[in-house]
Amino acid sequence: MSHDHKRGTGRKPGRWSHSLANRHLSILVFLSLVGSGQAGAQSRRKVIVDEDAAGPGGSNLQAIMTLVQSPAVETLGICVVSGDQWRDEEIAHTLRLLEIVGRTDIPVLPGAVFPLVHTRQQALLGGQFYGKINYMGAWDARWWHEPFAVPPSAVPEGMPSAKPASEDAAHFIIRMVREYPHQVIIVAVGPMTDIALALRLDPDFAQLAQEIVFMGGSLDPVSSDPEWESDPRHEFNFWFDPEAAHIMLSAHWPKVIGVPVDVSIKTHFTRAMAEEIARHGTPLGRYLLKYYDPNIDYMWDELAAAACIDPSIIMSEKEYVMDVNIEHGPNYGDTLAWLERDKPDFGGAPVHVLMDVHNEKFDKLFVDLMSSSTPKPASTH
Repeated sequence: MSHDHKRGTGRKPGRWSHSLANRHLSILVFLSLVGSGQAGAQSRRKVIVDEDAAGPGGSNLQAIMTLVQSPAVETLGICVVSGDQWRDEEIAHTLRLLEIVGRTDIPVLPGAVFPLVHTRQQALLGGQFYGKINYMGAWDARWWHEPFAVPPSAVPEGMPSAKPASEDAAHFIIRMVREYPHQVIIVAVGPMTDIALALRLDPDFAQLAQEIVFMGGSLDPVSSDPEWESDPRHEFNFWFDPEAAHIMLSAHWPKVIGVPVDVSIKTHFTRAMAEEIARHGTPLGRYLLKYYDPNIDYMWDELAAAACIDPSIIMSEKEYVMDVNIEHGPNYGDTLAWLERDKPDFGGAPVHVLMDVHNEKFDKLFVDLMSSSTPKPASTH
């Protein structure tokens, strides 16, 4: 993650003329103003978020808003991929939220509707042979509907009037990293389908990014949740499109940061936090409280977004080489991980896996960002 350091030099003055001293003072004032204004805007981290933006409310949309709300971030675009819900339904949630907060200037890019190989039929058949799959996202029978249908009942916050961009997610990501080489952080917090497509379209894509931060994978979470109790290496983002996650993890990124289940389940978005945010009276605050759901309180994706903004919220990390099991059997989609001494020779970049979080600092950062007024669109880019 990038850090902006302000450096100063101390110099003992000699016998300056009055005019030279005034000129020096003017330069210092100018630099101070620029440093706090225009230069500060120019130094914002350029971020593309690739998200399975289920809604209304919830971790996915709250992660998007964590980045949009931050004055340290320039959100170049929001790419939407199927995962927790179908892509078109997720696009509706994203566009509507951007309307509510007044940020329809941020492009919303339609990503992949389906995984590269994995199908719902295959997943259902696997469940019959190898045991129950406790959560299936858009494929789950509890809320299943056809891929391109967006039932009005599924968008209770109201259908948006804004439209998504005509460009697709994979081409947009490639275009941005080529326009801003080594400056773009990819925050991939859904299934990795869009990222895999971009990697296959442009072999230089990974090396042109500054880094990728992903939410995915599971190592050894301490949890009695049925989703991991029987299979601790199972995690939805990797499982929904295992081949895409394999492609992402095999690429040569300058830096890779992973946020697995292990640390995500240490975070909780509470009703007290939602009420504190809503007390500030912003449209975003009212939205978050209205759609708060105590049954889905893990802050999966918000943590990945917040780690881009303030890495000091992370208390510990561990370096692994990671991959995903793409053999079609009982462990299809499970996380594979090795320490450096044990790693296979498949060429993936090492992953800085976040292991522990400073909850108090993270909660404060999140509440402060969500409570503040949404930054207005920049007049120039």
